[in-house]
Amino acid sequence: MSNQRKRSNAEREEDDDEDAEGIGEWERAYVDDRSWEELQEDESGLLRPIDNSAIYHAQYRRRLRMLSAAAAGTRIQKGLIRYLYIVIDFSRAAAEMDFRPSRMAIMAKHVEAFIREFFDQNPLSQIGLVSIKNGVAHTLTDLGGSPETHIKALMGKLEALGDSSLQNALELVHEHLNQVPSYGHREVLILYSALCTCDPGDIMETIQKCKKSKLRCSVIGLSAEMFICKHLCQETGGLYSVAVDEVHLKDLLLEHAPPPPAIAEFAIANLIKMGFPQRAAEGSMAICSCHKEVKIGAGYMCPRCKARVCDLPTECTICGLTLVSSPHLARSYHHLFPIAPFDEVPALSSLNDNRRKLGRSCFGCQQSLIGAGNKPGPCVTCRKCKHYFCLDCDIYIHESLHNCPGCESIHRPKSVSLMEE
Repeated sequence: MSNQRKRSNAEREEDDDEDAEGIGEWERAYVDDRSWEELQEDESGLLRPIDNSAIYHAQYRRRLRMLSAAAAGTRIQKGLIRYLYIVIDFSRAAAEMDFRPSRMAIMAKHVEAFIREFFDQNPLSQIGLVSIKNGVAHTLTDLGGSPETHIKALMGKLEALGDSSLQNALELVHEHLNQVPSYGHREVLILYSALCTCDPGDIMETIQKCKKSKLRCSVIGLSAEMFICKHLCQETGGLYSVAVDEVHLKDLLLEHAPPPPAIAEFAIANLIKMGFPQRAAEGSMAICSCHKEVKIGAGYMCPRCKARVCDLPTECTICGLTLVSSPHLARSYHHLFPIAPFDEVPALSSLNDNRRKLGRSCFGCQQSLIGAGNKPGPCVTCRKCKHYFCLDCDIYIHESLHNCPGCESIHRPKSVSLMEE
């Protein structure tokens, strides 16, 4: 009986310990989130979330000014066609849970968002995916312009195994990108989770090989800074950074969506043959050259060899002609002539005569720029058209629209009246 009582007491103590550990994890989740720090008390004593839009806008404008200052110092040009390989470290280090629920899940989530943003800003470019696990680099997808294909392949291979080998990944990527035409920008973006690399040979020789082939390698670390990653980025002209949290990782990834500047003296300008295919007639039946399947209606026809393709932009698998549409070409063109940063309007002089003439509302969204107590809110103004915009419209114009609505309204031709007096 005494032995049974001792066992039951021991079992109760183990159950209590498990409950305590469970409560600790449950409480730790809220402690890590620290959601109460995002609340503040208003004048009536009610809690409301803190408005961080002004802080975010200040950081955005600081980054925009740094980019414009760097561009003003040297004569640069940006490539319209980019060939980018995303290398994702799926070694056992990717299973760490310092990024909840794990580094692997967070990387997959933000890489998916990055792929969609990349093709939105670079519709003529192509992406390929490479994973590292068990010391070997695997090609998930070849270079292509379909975001759904890359995302489907990425989500189906979420598994963290073995060690990481940076050299094997660079050798595989170099083999693929070395066949890219000279007019294309060859880029590699590496998301690295491990704190070491298990390489079969001298990685320094591989780095020099990538440098000679003009591969621009950038690394985003998820653990700590590594000398070999920093050395790789310095030799190839890429960017190296370490993410401190999930929000920082997202920002670092999205910084690689716009095309990087290239010094004009070292960039190669070539003429590229492109075809503008017509959409296939509804109800027509043909074999798709990219999927080798019979499809009805949907698709485009290559103007050179009359082959059927599913989506644009792409390269014709029969004759190799680059197939694009005019909207894709126009959306890639805005990177060559970016909009200059808008000037901030001081709070004291924001109710001057010029502002009264142009109105007290944002020219973009027509929302009032006058805050509580009839005090002027923060706003910016275009240097050319002198119209005023709110902070949200400023970010939308520079990151998505890429055209100033005020300038476009001024240059718009006047409509001709059909009735003569």
